Amino acid sequence: MEMTTALWSFALVVGLLTLTPGLDTALVLRTSALGRRRQAWGVVLGIQTGTLIWGTLTSAGVTALLTASQVAYEVLRWAGAAYLVWMGVGMLRKRGAEAAAEEEPAEGGFRAGWRRGTLTNLLNPKVGVFYVAVLPQFIPAGAPHFAAGVALTCVHVVEGVLWSVVLVGFARVLRGWLRRPAARRWMDRVTGAVVVGFGLKLALGD
Repeated sequence: MEMTTALWSFALVVGLLTLTPGLDTALVLRTSALGRRRQAWGVVLGIQTGTLIWGTLTSAGVTALLTASQVAYEVLRWAGAAYLVWMGVGMLRKRGAEAAAEEEPAEGGFRAGWRRGTLTNLLNPKVGVFYVAVLPQFIPAGAPHFAAGVALTCVHVVEGVLWSVVLVGFARVLRGWLRRPAARRWMDRVTGAVVVGFGLKLALGD
């Protein structure tokens, strides 16, 4: 398989994965719909930073430890589950009055979003396992393993950013409706439930 063919094939696989609704989609939509544009882009780029780190570590052979060491996988799995449940419960407990009064932070909005997106991605061992299982299959024989792996990962990152542009644009359409306290309460509850659900699913190992 040539590198060009590998890039297109990998783009198709991760493109379908990117379009599948999940935790990343919920976080980007919620942050954007609440009017926090800078924080939303922080979340987007944080998620993609996590993806790039996973891909780079896989290309270097480091993430193979996740499949070789049950202890390493379990530690990361429980840390990720605890973080997601903590974040989701925080959203569920938020009072409507507080949600209605929230504004995009004057400072640190982007940084806060970037931290949330990066941690959410890096504390999900299933992303690492996906890369360990899938990425090497698309690296052509004879190609520099590390460079080819990073190039393939960059395809995933670009697709993730492009899809996020669509999500952010869609969320902005909802901003008028979300100015109402009841709507913001609903958004927090739905997103919080989704995040807690992903955390519990990760903890149960499903």
